[in-house]
Amino acid sequence: MNPTSTHSDPEIHALLQELWQRHLPSTRERLEVLENAVRDSAEGKLDETHRAEAQSAAHKLSGNLGMFGHKQAGEIAGEIEHLFKASGPDKVSRLNSLMQELRELLAPHM
Repeated sequence: MNPTSTHSDPEIHALLQELWQRHLPSTRERLEVLENAVRDSAEGKLDETHRAEAQSAAHKLSGNLGMFGHKQAGEIAGEIEHLFKASGPDKVSRLNSLMQELRELLAPHM
Protein backbone atom coordinates (compact mmCIF):
# COMPACT_ATOMS: atom_id res chain seq x y z
CA MET A 1 0.00 0.00 0.00
CA ASN A 2 1.25 3.45 -0.87
CA PRO A 3 1.56 5.54 2.32
CA THR A 4 -0.74 8.13 0.83
CA SER A 5 -3.12 6.07 -1.28
CA THR A 6 -6.10 6.93 0.94
CA HIS A 7 -5.78 10.65 0.18
CA SER A 8 -7.37 12.06 -2.96
CA ASP A 9 -5.93 15.58 -2.87
CA PRO A 10 -2.73 15.57 -4.99
CA GLU A 11 -1.10 18.21 -2.77
CA ILE A 12 -1.72 16.18 0.37
CA HIS A 13 -0.47 13.08 -1.43
CA ALA A 14 2.74 14.87 -2.46
CA LEU A 15 3.28 16.29 1.03
CA LEU A 16 2.83 12.90 2.69
CA GLN A 17 5.19 11.29 0.17
CA GLU A 18 7.81 13.93 0.97
CA LEU A 19 7.36 13.42 4.71
CA TRP A 20 7.61 9.64 4.28
CA GLN A 21 10.89 10.08 2.40
CA ARG A 22 12.24 12.34 5.15
CA HIS A 23 11.28 9.82 7.83
CA LEU A 24 12.81 6.82 6.03
CA PRO A 25 16.26 7.09 7.68
CA SER A 26 14.79 7.07 11.19
CA THR A 27 12.35 4.32 10.20
CA ARG A 28 15.25 2.20 8.94
CA GLU A 29 17.21 2.86 12.16
CA ARG A 30 14.25 1.81 14.30
CA LEU A 31 13.79 -1.36 12.25
CA GLU A 32 17.47 -2.14 12.74
CA VAL A 33 17.10 -1.68 16.51
CA LEU A 34 14.21 -4.14 16.43
CA GLU A 35 16.09 -6.63 14.24
CA ASN A 36 19.07 -6.57 16.60
CA ALA A 37 16.88 -6.93 19.69
CA VAL A 38 14.94 -9.84 18.21
CA ARG A 39 18.21 -11.57 17.28
CA ASP A 40 19.70 -10.91 20.73
CA SER A 41 16.53 -12.16 22.36
CA ALA A 42 16.70 -15.39 20.37
CA GLU A 43 20.32 -15.82 21.44
CA GLY A 44 19.49 -15.06 25.09
CA LYS A 45 21.68 -11.93 25.00
CA LEU A 46 19.06 -9.17 25.23
CA ASP A 47 19.89 -6.90 28.17
CA GLU A 48 17.45 -4.48 29.81
CA THR A 49 18.85 -1.41 28.06
CA HIS A 50 18.44 -2.90 24.60
CA ARG A 51 15.02 -4.31 25.46
CA ALA A 52 13.88 -0.81 26.47
CA GLU A 53 15.36 0.66 23.27
CA ALA A 54 13.53 -1.93 21.20
CA GLN A 55 10.28 -1.26 23.02
CA SER A 56 10.67 2.48 22.35
CA ALA A 57 11.58 1.92 18.69
CA ALA A 58 8.53 -0.32 18.22
CA HIS A 59 6.30 2.28 19.87
CA LYS A 60 7.57 5.04 17.57
CA LEU A 61 7.27 2.83 14.50
CA SER A 62 3.73 1.91 15.42
CA GLY A 63 2.66 5.54 15.44
CA ASN A 64 4.66 6.67 12.43
CA LEU A 65 3.69 3.76 10.21
CA GLY A 66 0.02 4.26 10.99
CA MET A 67 0.30 7.98 10.27
CA PHE A 68 1.73 7.25 6.83
CA GLY A 69 -1.01 4.80 5.92
CA HIS A 70 0.79 1.57 6.78
CA LYS A 71 -1.93 0.48 9.20
CA GLN A 72 -1.12 -3.23 9.27
CA ALA A 73 2.62 -2.58 9.70
CA GLY A 74 1.82 -0.13 12.50
CA GLU A 75 -0.30 -2.76 14.24
CA ILE A 76 2.51 -5.31 13.97
CA ALA A 77 4.98 -2.81 15.44
CA GLY A 78 2.50 -2.27 18.29
CA GLU A 79 2.38 -6.00 18.94
CA ILE A 80 6.19 -6.14 18.92
CA GLU A 81 6.22 -3.29 21.46
CA HIS A 82 3.84 -5.26 23.67
CA LEU A 83 6.03 -8.36 23.45
CA PHE A 84 9.11 -6.39 24.47
CA LYS A 85 7.19 -5.03 27.47
CA ALA A 86 6.49 -8.58 28.59
CA SER A 87 9.54 -10.23 27.09
CA GLY A 88 10.38 -13.79 27.98
CA PRO A 89 11.79 -16.88 26.30
CA ASP A 90 8.37 -17.98 25.08
CA LYS A 91 8.03 -14.74 23.05
CA VAL A 92 11.04 -15.32 20.78
CA SER A 93 9.29 -17.25 18.01
CA ARG A 94 6.43 -14.74 17.94
CA LEU A 95 8.92 -11.85 17.72
CA ASN A 96 10.68 -13.57 14.82
CA SER A 97 7.38 -14.10 12.98
CA LEU A 98 6.27 -10.51 13.51
CA MET A 99 9.60 -9.09 12.34
CA GLN A 100 9.41 -11.20 9.18
CA GLU A 101 5.89 -9.96 8.53
CA LEU A 102 6.92 -6.34 9.17
CA ARG A 103 9.89 -6.64 6.80
CA GLU A 104 7.69 -8.09 4.05
CA LEU A 105 5.05 -5.37 4.43
CA LEU A 106 7.56 -2.52 4.35
CA ALA A 107 10.03 -3.84 1.78
CA PRO A 108 8.27 -2.25 -1.22
CA HIS A 109 8.27 1.14 0.53
CA MET A 110 11.79 1.23 1.86
